[in-house]
Amino acid sequence: MKRLLFTVILAVLLSVDLLLAQPEKQAVKADEGPVLNRPKVAGVLRLRLRQRQETVQGKAIVMERYFDWQVAETAIIVCDMWDDHYCKSAAQRVGVMAPRMNEVLTAARGHGVMIIHAPSGCMDKYEGTPYRKRLQQAKKAEPPVPLLSWCHLDPKKEPAMPVDTSKCACDDPVEGPKVRKYTRQHAGIDIIGYDGVSDNGQEIYNFMAQEGIRNVVLMGVHTNMCVLGRPFGIRQMVRLGKNVVLARDLTDAMYDPKQPPFVSHARGTELIVEHIEKYWCPSILGLDLMHVLEGSAGP
Repeated sequence: MKRLLFTVILAVLLSVDLLLAQPEKQAVKADEGPVLNRPKVAGVLRLRLRQRQETVQGKAIVMERYFDWQVAETAIIVCDMWDDHYCKSAAQRVGVMAPRMNEVLTAARGHGVMIIHAPSGCMDKYEGTPYRKRLQQAKKAEPPVPLLSWCHLDPKKEPAMPVDTSKCACDDPVEGPKVRKYTRQHAGIDIIGYDGVSDNGQEIYNFMAQEGIRNVVLMGVHTNMCVLGRPFGIRQMVRLGKNVVLARDLTDAMYDPKQPPFVSHARGTELIVEHIEKYWCPSILGLDLMHVLEGSAGP
């Protein structure tokens, strides 16, 4: 009798466990499906573009003009805003920049702009998240030009960079070993909602083709290296035919004032921004991404 009673109790407990496990199984199954992408909403960003045009005399004329971008066709790529760096001065500047960048991204996201986080080399930290899957699941698209693993300086389009980093790029008093210090994106920048994560040029191009993204804003570090050269950077995006701008107040260069042209670090970054404005794409201020034109977002 006791054995029969024990068998009945055990059967009931197993049944309860199975019932409780059902929602969990369903949740896992649902998580394996495609992730949702951002709704395409109305709204117009009015950007104040700054560009430079070289004259016959070799001087550059600064030109500013306004241009309107639809939020539904716009993405911001956050380049290599890592949590640490072998160059402590560079890491410190990223830490100062992160809260302001997060403020701009939050406002842009709220208006319907797509945010793509690209902390290169850290994809393992985001595997299995909806942000990573969102870019991985985009339909394969054939780009109009080859997608390079790195876009080096193009002597047919641009002269040498205006700052020299051949001997040293870090502005610490004593440069430490050039070893990897970063593990993920800086914690001060939120990854949330319909954001995406990728450092892969093909994945990012696939997603843009699938979602009808024609306009790209680059922000992050470092202006003279990754922002220009990555497979999702300025050179590649321009070659792909995208409308590209650099957020000039949300970037920083690698440059040591002990190297030519022997200017401050801040001026060195400005020189690189000016180089980009002259040979690659216009620049804007982050503030331009925080507001849409009144009445453009619908009733």
